[in-house]
Amino acid sequence: MAWLAEMRVNWLERTVAGLDRLARWRGRAEELPAHLAVGLEGEDAAYFHLLRKGYTVVARRWSAGNLPGDLDLIAWRGSLLCFFEVKTRTARDATPAEAAVDQHKRATLRRLAWQYVRQLPQAEPPQVRFDVMSVYLESGRKEIVHFENAFAWKERRQPD
Repeated sequence: MAWLAEMRVNWLERTVAGLDRLARWRGRAEELPAHLAVGLEGEDAAYFHLLRKGYTVVARRWSAGNLPGDLDLIAWRGSLLCFFEVKTRTARDATPAEAAVDQHKRATLRRLAWQYVRQLPQAEPPQVRFDVMSVYLESGRKEIVHFENAFAWKERRQPD
């Protein structure tokens, strides 16, 4: 049955890509700045990667409305709630993509995640994990590096 699930995800990915091409061809696609288009392509690649790994993705680009920023992807892995930050690059330079998730970005993601968890109907908050996914789009290839449990609810204090 795993092959059937894989086939479904592959079919869905090809269908979405085809619809995107059709929208661009018909002039109905939203014109985005290049860096935003690259980011969306990376988030799409991460989304399909998670589906292939058995995650249940429940939200994409989730925003609290009253807080700045958004959560790129939110997914369940069994009873574990995972928040994903996706960083996409078109080239590998001296700094890896995941390095862009600095202390300020992590604090923003924690605030948004807490807001999301608070609105869940469960009496007890679920176990939570923060992951970072680096997506490299080079020469028509997509490479995804998934950092599970990249950071926690609280920052570890650095020794003086």
